[in-house]
Amino acid sequence: MVELLKSPEAWISLATLSAMEIVLGIDNVVFLTILAGKLPAEQQPRARRLGLAFALATRLGLLFAITWVMGLTRELFSVLGRGLSGRDLILLGGGLFLIGKATVEIHDKLEVEHAAELKPKGGGVFWMTILQIGVLDIVFSLDSVITAVGMAGHLPIMIGAMVVAMGVMLVFAGRIGDFVEQHPTVKMLALSFLILIGVMLTAESLGKHIEKGYVYFAMAFSLGVELLNMKLRKAQSAPVALHHRFEKD
Repeated sequence: MVELLKSPEAWISLATLSAMEIVLGIDNVVFLTILAGKLPAEQQPRARRLGLAFALATRLGLLFAITWVMGLTRELFSVLGRGLSGRDLILLGGGLFLIGKATVEIHDKLEVEHAAELKPKGGGVFWMTILQIGVLDIVFSLDSVITAVGMAGHLPIMIGAMVVAMGVMLVFAGRIGDFVEQHPTVKMLALSFLILIGVMLTAESLGKHIEKGYVYFAMAFSLGVELLNMKLRKAQSAPVALHHRFEKD
């Protein structure tokens, strides 16, 4: 352990893996933000903290059970000539859940009339939200753990990288959540991201690999365009507000 701390390669590996874990955690933060946003404002920070704590516990648990995780790649049965493993089934279930959840949320925003923006209260709703976050954390953790094992050969480095990544996400999850809740168009974009991630997971489970870099680039590009639109709307509304002010004077 002392030799590991003195090794520059170990620190480089820790920094690289931490950055990779943060990138791989983007989809987790998006999903966490959407689900926590359904809760009353006073419960949202706690839900985000518990969700990320559960995500860290899941990743560490899978790391210590890495032999079992790697065993999930073994074929269990085949359908129409396509072999399916335990990992495939988990990814398929998670992908379909994300697609269904995001579609329901989009329908709720577009088609359902809300008499008042009263968010459901009660411990049952809160813990049901945490349960959904926990279930999806398992899906999101699979690729994260497999990536960590492929990039680092030492368990302490993998654990350290995941703790660092979760710490960064814990710091920024609240700001991301507040930003999404304050801008309805960004929330719709986040829901669209969840559908995209769900399609990617479903395709992966069926043997159709999609490079995550392409998906994350599309998400970043769409977010960049939306931020420009927000800036444009703000610039256009400023003269109108100023004109109304002069009329009143």
